[in-house]
Amino acid sequence: MAEQSVKDRVYAAAERISAEKNPTVATVREAAGVSNADATRFLKEWRAERDSAGSKIAATPATITEQALRLAGTVWAEAVSTATAEHAIIEKAWRDEKAHKDREINELAADLDTAARTHQENVKELKAQVEESNQAARDNAAAAAEAREQLALAARKHAEDIAELKSQLAEARATVATLQQTQDALIARIEPQANDGGKK
Repeated sequence: MAEQSVKDRVYAAAERISAEKNPTVATVREAAGVSNADATRFLKEWRAERDSAGSKIAATPATITEQALRLAGTVWAEAVSTATAEHAIIEKAWRDEKAHKDREINELAADLDTAARTHQENVKELKAQVEESNQAARDNAAAAAEAREQLALAARKHAEDIAELKSQLAEARATVATLQQTQDALIARIEPQANDGGKK
């Protein structure tokens, strides 16, 4: 008796699915809620009976159709709920990552500003030293040459530091842009599903 009930469910699922596409073991098993073995066995029998009957296909009972519509509605609602939850998780992760990158960018920008100010102050100080050395150049030409060399070395060092900070800042901004594109793509994939669900 139980076997007949399983068979009926498989047959009903196969009829229902065949109205839109070719039923498979996987789709029949999921729709009928039976084991893979039962789906394989009875789907094979259903196909044999359908082929032997030619073009005669029994109409789906109204109760089965109603149950199928209810099941489809439940599955769709669950899918939308799952997609919404996943989207919320992804969006939170993205926002956290973006906030982290924003902090990084702010820190790098602050470091760049600090380095620039330090460079300007050092250059100003070294220039003052050079001026003082120039004043004493008559008595100590060697001291003036050394000060000029220190100025050149310091200028190169600070230029290298600023270039490195600018590179890090550009990389961080590129990462934020990539995160923005990833979020936009995820939202674009999720929103059409939600819109389709509303139409059904």
